[in-house]
Amino acid sequence: MRPAKKYARKAAKESRGKSGAAVAGLHLLSDAEMRRIAERVFTCSDADETEVTIGMVSDALTRFANNTIHQNVAEQSLTVSVRTVLDGRTARATTNKMDDDSLRRVVETAKSLARSQPRNPDLLPMPGPQTYAKVARYFENTAHATPAERARAVVRVAEMAGKNKQTAAGIFTTGVTQSAIANTRGLFASHRQTRAEFSITILESDSSGWAKANSPDLDRIDPLALARSASEKSAASRKPGEAAPGRWTVILEPSAVLDLVGFLFYDFAGTAMADQRSCFNKRMGKRVAGENITLHDDVYHPLQSGAPFDGEGLPRQKILLMNKGVPSNLVYARSTAKKMKAKPTGHGFSLPNDMGEAPMNLVFGGGTSSVDEMIRSTGRGILVTRLWYIRDVDPYEKVLTGMTRDGTFLVQDGRVAGGLRNFRFNQGILEMLSNVEMLGPAVRAAGEESFEMVVPPMKVRNFHFSEVTKF
Repeated sequence: MRPAKKYARKAAKESRGKSGAAVAGLHLLSDAEMRRIAERVFTCSDADETEVTIGMVSDALTRFANNTIHQNVAEQSLTVSVRTVLDGRTARATTNKMDDDSLRRVVETAKSLARSQPRNPDLLPMPGPQTYAKVARYFENTAHATPAERARAVVRVAEMAGKNKQTAAGIFTTGVTQSAIANTRGLFASHRQTRAEFSITILESDSSGWAKANSPDLDRIDPLALARSASEKSAASRKPGEAAPGRWTVILEPSAVLDLVGFLFYDFAGTAMADQRSCFNKRMGKRVAGENITLHDDVYHPLQSGAPFDGEGLPRQKILLMNKGVPSNLVYARSTAKKMKAKPTGHGFSLPNDMGEAPMNLVFGGGTSSVDEMIRSTGRGILVTRLWYIRDVDPYEKVLTGMTRDGTFLVQDGRVAGGLRNFRFNQGILEMLSNVEMLGPAVRAAGEESFEMVVPPMKVRNFHFSEVTKF
């Protein structure tokens, strides 16, 4: 019996036994239960103000390599984090125990820490009750996915790789998270969402291919289709050639776009601007990218995920960050907005923190061109599947360096001519966004260097590859 199939049968048996009982016994907290936890904390606290953040995470992961499942793990945790305010001082403490003694201890710890802090002149009173728009990010099929379901998908992937004389490695994970925030001024907000992710690398002796997808809805993840894509890339890049570094026309698939433009997210924060740490300092209202580049932060977009409220409990707003290449707006936490004479936008992090805020639901405007159309329109260029090991070279000019990986191809006379050895790049992101010639439809993309965003594939001119690697 093949190793992956043997493991799948074992996983199926376990899912009907202990593992299945654990899945069937997944206990999600109701709003009433989370309110009761918060009230128990408030009863223990005599601070001027008290805030409670409740988080529950249930995650399961199936890992495979060499066409064999070698790990299946699951974890469920519940935490209660308490922030107290005493005479203009604030601090936070966290526990993973729910008994009364533990809740009293975490309150006392938060109070003790608060007393040791200096007064914060920018500290605002906690917000009162808010109104939130509804988002649907919880899917039963994802929350209750079993090890056997994940194993069966991996078996199909491993068998396909084996038939193609390739080696598959990756992960398949499913889970659910819950969060709630409540305070003694009457605020209460809660959110529940699921998460499924499949990532695969297909290896050959001198080539590799990669694909990844992430969604709250397990039914939107097609492991076999992702595996086929990775397999085709690996096969197409056998015996890679070598091209000279320099300025190239490049076609970036969505994952590659994501891991580049993702580095812009904190530059739109009011705190980054006030601290002179944003690449948009002295550039707000001025064109920094092409007219075909528009960017929103929009937690309500159907391809996005996340809660409709921020770390302080304020409703998140949809914000136009860049309009036709012009940075137009920033996002603000409450205290940042007060200092900068702006309105809070619902993007603050849990207090206390030194980051302030950031847009966490970036949505780039897309176009109508497919990747195939971009290839057909290119006389000579490079197609990039993904990037990795990306680092800032110049954060104020937003120059990044990194490498291509798992599917880099020469495009010649409108077709993919073969695989290439990988490149190191040294590229300014604002310059790149000024040189976008074609855009595809925006999709929910998953990468390795950034959190998931909604981005399009791009065809970009004059992309700077600084050197060729040895693999």
